[in-house]
Amino acid sequence: MDICVEAILYEQKSVFIQMLELYQYDFSEFSDDDINEYGYFGYAHIDDYWNEEGRHPFFIRVNGKLAGLVLVRSCCEHNTLPNPHCIAEFFVMKKYRQKGVGRAAAMKIFDMFHGGWEVSQWVNNLPAQNFWRKVISAYTNGKYDTFTAAEANEVGFTFDNRTS
Repeated sequence: MDICVEAILYEQKSVFIQMLELYQYDFSEFSDDDINEYGYFGYAHIDDYWNEEGRHPFFIRVNGKLAGLVLVRSCCEHNTLPNPHCIAEFFVMKKYRQKGVGRAAAMKIFDMFHGGWEVSQWVNNLPAQNFWRKVISAYTNGKYDTFTAAEANEVGFTFDNRTS
C-alpha cells in the first residue's frame, strides 16, 4: 500500500469540505452534533486553513485514492510546548482503518513538523485514545506524557520530536 499525505490546495477546497462532512458524520457518535437545516454539519474554520498562518491541511491518500485528512495547527490548546504543533482533526475513512493507514499518515505528519506536539481526544472517544496511544508510543519509543484538560472534556498526549 502506498500511503501519502499531501497538502490540500485552495483549488481542492470543495473536496476538503466534502471530506470534512464525512469526518463530522463519523465523529457525530462522540460529538452528538446534528446536521443543519441544509443537511450539513459545517466546519467553522475551513477558510482559516488558507488565510491564517500556522494552519496546515492535508489529504491522506492510499494508492492515489482519497482516504482521509489531517489538519495540523502550529499551537497547543492545553499545554505550553516549544515550537508547538497539534492535530486539530484526523480522519481515516472506515474502508482504510485497521490497515496501518492512520499510523503511517500520523508518523509522516510528525516527521514533517518538528517540535512539541499535543494530540488530544475527547474523553468519550476511546477508539481515538487507543489509536493515539499506540501510534505515539511507537513513534516516540514510549517517551511521551499524558494530560487531562477537564474543562474541555479532553485527554491527550504530548511529546517533543525536535532534532538535535
